[in-house]
Amino acid sequence: MSEPRFLVVRLGSLGDIVHTFPAVAGLRESFPKADIVWLTHPRWKALVESSELATEIWEVETRSFESVRDILGRIRKKHFTAAIDYQGLWKSAALPFLGRVPRRIGFSSHSVREFGVPLLYTDRVRTTPTHIAEQNGELSLQAAARNGGGKFSLSVPSRQEAFALQLLRGFDIDRYVVLSPAGGWRSKCWPPERYGELCRQIHANLGLRCILNQGPGDEACIAAVKAGSGDAAPLACTSSLHQLMVFLRNALCVVGGDTGPLHLAVALGTPVVAVFGPTDPARNGPYRVGADSEKDIVLRSPRAVTSYKRGDQPDPSLLELEVTTVFDAVRRQVEARR
Repeated sequence: MSEPRFLVVRLGSLGDIVHTFPAVAGLRESFPKADIVWLTHPRWKALVESSELATEIWEVETRSFESVRDILGRIRKKHFTAAIDYQGLWKSAALPFLGRVPRRIGFSSHSVREFGVPLLYTDRVRTTPTHIAEQNGELSLQAAARNGGGKFSLSVPSRQEAFALQLLRGFDIDRYVVLSPAGGWRSKCWPPERYGELCRQIHANLGLRCILNQGPGDEACIAAVKAGSGDAAPLACTSSLHQLMVFLRNALCVVGGDTGPLHLAVALGTPVVAVFGPTDPARNGPYRVGADSEKDIVLRSPRAVTSYKRGDQPDPSLLELEVTTVFDAVRRQVEARR
């Protein structure tokens, strides 16, 4: 019997791809010699490569007619056994459908965000677990994986790692905490002024510098953090993905909301303090496979309401989380690593 050929579809984004790794790892463990082709956005190719789970990585820009046309041709020529759409959107489900993959596995209508998407699947899986990583795992089980969650590790090219560590030495930074204050929507982000005060407390009481993760469009947020940090002198880094991975992996602790860098830190094995508001940590919180599942601290107001509502101001429940509460969690994480 020939080995299966799987088309894995998870186009983006950072945190969502991280939460797909365990499911694909389960697939890889079950079919070590199978072709697993991962279809993703060009921005995230390096991230998928770092997992070493895919045989090949194909890039597609769904906003480009030429890119979609080319990728559909490649899909048709590959003669896949099955496609697994871990994303559950029209743009992700349409690719294996139009690529004529005979078996297409995806979420049922109870799980997808966009109405009607399951019509494009041959196998519609009604998931029962709460966490999205475990829901992804049930799609792998439908593809005949022995388990839905496998272990994985992320690698960084040695030259990139050496460069990032040299950069830290240039700023005389050895032991540090990474803060990731920004995110896709402001309503799920703790206020930047409080991150600034957190910097002050970490510096004054633990003697540690903070590194601020700064992504595109985060300039105002990072400026507000710095303004509130006094003489703590946090270092803002607009780094490449590989450099960010090095900073996260070597940190004593990472603090952030429900955002990609926080989930990436978890995947790299670093303890985190996760500050949650309108998103549910039971579904989108830090996720580890195996014995390290209790490694992280999740903070959320008991009065928080799960809404996933996008807004331009922090959710009221986030304002109930005081700086002293977050600092105490950071202190516990740092002391646990001494």
